[in-house]
Amino acid sequence: MLNRVVITGLGALTPLGNNVKTYWQNLIAGKSGAATITRFDASLFRTQFACELKDFNITDHLDKAELKRTDTFTQYALVAADEAIKDSGFDLSKMDPFDVGIIWGSGQGGMETFEEQVTEYARGNGQPRFSPFFVPKFISNMASGMISIRNGFMGINYTTVSACATSNTAIMDAFNYIRLGKAKIIVTGGSEAPITPASIGGFSSMKAMSARNNDPQHASRPFDIDRDGFVMGEGAGALVLEDYEHAVSRGAHIYAEVTGASMTADAYHMTATHPEGLGAARAMQQALTESGLSIEDVDYLNMHATSTPVGDLSEINALLAVTKGKATDTIIGSTKSMTGHLLGAAGAIEAIAAIKSIENQIIPPTINTTTLDPAIPDNLKFVLKDAIDHKVKVAMSNTFGFGGHNGIVVFKAV
Repeated sequence: MLNRVVITGLGALTPLGNNVKTYWQNLIAGKSGAATITRFDASLFRTQFACELKDFNITDHLDKAELKRTDTFTQYALVAADEAIKDSGFDLSKMDPFDVGIIWGSGQGGMETFEEQVTEYARGNGQPRFSPFFVPKFISNMASGMISIRNGFMGINYTTVSACATSNTAIMDAFNYIRLGKAKIIVTGGSEAPITPASIGGFSSMKAMSARNNDPQHASRPFDIDRDGFVMGEGAGALVLEDYEHAVSRGAHIYAEVTGASMTADAYHMTATHPEGLGAARAMQQALTESGLSIEDVDYLNMHATSTPVGDLSEINALLAVTKGKATDTIIGSTKSMTGHLLGAAGAIEAIAAIKSIENQIIPPTINTTTLDPAIPDNLKFVLKDAIDHKVKVAMSNTFGFGGHNGIVVFKAV
């Protein structure tokens, strides 16, 4: 018998808000997090805007010693994890610390630290002047390690990396470990701090990002005929996954249940999704089958939909493969229209959006989409412009990443 797995804590640090409450309020209000980049001078870059955090001061959360030995992506992870752990309310003093683990994800890890240190070296005379914290700060597993150290969690601890499917990979792994009885509680999610010259420059050179520099708030427009690329975002999302019986025994608040998760590979291209969505369709169907559900049972599907010309349509094709081309009552949306694309952290904050839709019976809008791509069939239902009140018992969250990674997670009301 496999254990049931539920969500008992949430934490968010996003371009729309520095906690779950503010993030959710701004999501359903249809606000955009996009604006001109302030982190560095991007005036000569093809893309000059992104979805940065707003009114956020890391010194309100971490002391000088913690800041010195951590990269920004780890700092974001610690803040989001702190909120989720507090929200869950579990008492480690009443548990075996080996029953609590961390499975955390980041697509790029400490890009900011790596970039700064290598640039400083290149500007010098060849003498190495690397910080002793250089390697510990930039390696991708350090966020999971620091969450563990900060809280005394001694169970399963590692990092997943599957590009923009990273967070869903982490959630899926946490789900599997708990239902196999290898942990009681796992803090999971992802963090990313990619608004740096190298990261923005690299994605710009690929022409993967929107170049609407004169109108950044309307640049992320999933499914729209005029979409021209994604908008970079930063932040973190954290979820506390817990054994159902353990959660009930301590009287925990349960947001929703994780009922299924799946990963597949496109085996097609380094950066492009499969045009027919073959891998994505199989992952979606496997996650539904594991949940004992069909696509008709899904009330809300938060698509990966980054606002790229090819990617959005391949995901639509994947959904059509699952529905066998038939009409569906599933409401489709993309919260990336507001948050931008947080790369390895995207799945975590989008999972939170899906879970909050179940809790509040509200589906966030897809903003900026005014004219659907004519290649999209008219038998699909989208939530555009404004949030809607809607019965949501089952929500599904899709993520896809460079390298052909497809990660799907299904959540259900308890």
